[in-house]
Amino acid sequence: MFIANNNFTLLPESYLFSEVGRRIRDFKQVNPERDIIRMDIGDVSLPLPEVVVRAMTEAINEMGKSETFHGYGPEHGYSFLRDKIAATDYALRGLTHISADDIFISDGAKSDLGNLGNLFGRNLKIAIPDPGYPVYSDANIMDGNGGEEHNGLFSNIIKINSDTQNNFLPIVPEGAVDVIYLCFPNNPTGVGITRSQLTQWVEYALQHKSLIIYDSAYEAYVRNPATVRSIYEIDGAEKVAIEIRSFSKTAGFTGVRCGYTVVPESLDFNFSDGSKANLNKMWNRRQCTKFNGVGYIVQKGAEALYTAEGQQAIKSNTDYYMNNARMLREALIKKGMIVYGGEDSPYVWFRTEKGSDSWDMFDALLHQTGISSTPGIGFGKQGAGFLRLTGFNTTEMTRKAISRLNESLIDL
Repeated sequence: MFIANNNFTLLPESYLFSEVGRRIRDFKQVNPERDIIRMDIGDVSLPLPEVVVRAMTEAINEMGKSETFHGYGPEHGYSFLRDKIAATDYALRGLTHISADDIFISDGAKSDLGNLGNLFGRNLKIAIPDPGYPVYSDANIMDGNGGEEHNGLFSNIIKINSDTQNNFLPIVPEGAVDVIYLCFPNNPTGVGITRSQLTQWVEYALQHKSLIIYDSAYEAYVRNPATVRSIYEIDGAEKVAIEIRSFSKTAGFTGVRCGYTVVPESLDFNFSDGSKANLNKMWNRRQCTKFNGVGYIVQKGAEALYTAEGQQAIKSNTDYYMNNARMLREALIKKGMIVYGGEDSPYVWFRTEKGSDSWDMFDALLHQTGISSTPGIGFGKQGAGFLRLTGFNTTEMTRKAISRLNESLIDL
């Protein structure tokens, strides 16, 4: 008899963004005449860059001819894209210790964040930021890595709390943990991290032989020279860290699906019997077994981003969204809000001095201004009383949202 995975019963009934969508649909059903300005889910509004469209169109034409047709590709990605990533995103920035052999092309950061648990042994202590992207916790709970559950807490999941007291920068734990999730620039808070701050985490991981899963999906938004863009800027990180990146928010690939994960060949750990476990080889084995790779057409589109025109398109896109975030940040500060983000990230994280319930704040904004947000409590207990807004809508709609906030913002 088939028995379902009991771990699913330990998850919240609804994924955060599914609940946001449900509430918006319910509101529209009762108020069909109201237009909603979506400032919640981080989907983008700009189309694919022209250089990407041309490259993908050429690739489609190739696929229509027997002499240039491409079937199954390498599970870890075509070398034409991996070589460009290694040369541009790493070597050009002085990170020559990251090679194409360390890079695995994926269908987006979310998938790999969920799948990396395949590398984990059992009964590990897993440190996850609070607030943090829900996938970090949910994926581990699904895989049975959470341990025993009691009142919503899991014995193997250590929450690294961050709040207004530490400017939403998680503090290195005192005791030893085995796996650490970090995200910078951060989702949802929008804060970046400096080299000295990140060095503390790398040194901790080296000392305790911990693995860092570093979510760097928003690195292209960094504008402050003191803010880290890659964890491999820190000495020794290639011995303890996996880095995940995505083209979704930088080049409009949310509906195309492509990103990459860096698993350095120098990531040597141990199996339970003490024998050597090389994570690069393990991840390659995992991908070859469970993944057939990203399509040729999509990878040709991603390759085009590494031309001069493609790099300029990324800069133009991210500048556009950062300008929206800047406007939101400034408007909220003028209204007396406590505000984070919007400087090295397209996310703006805010609350009032009153700090009301996040879902009450969400409903108030939606019903009285027609603006949808993301409740901070959905990212963890430390997000209580906060809302997240994104700069990913159009500039026109961002200005419209700011106008509504200025005219109608209630006592939250």
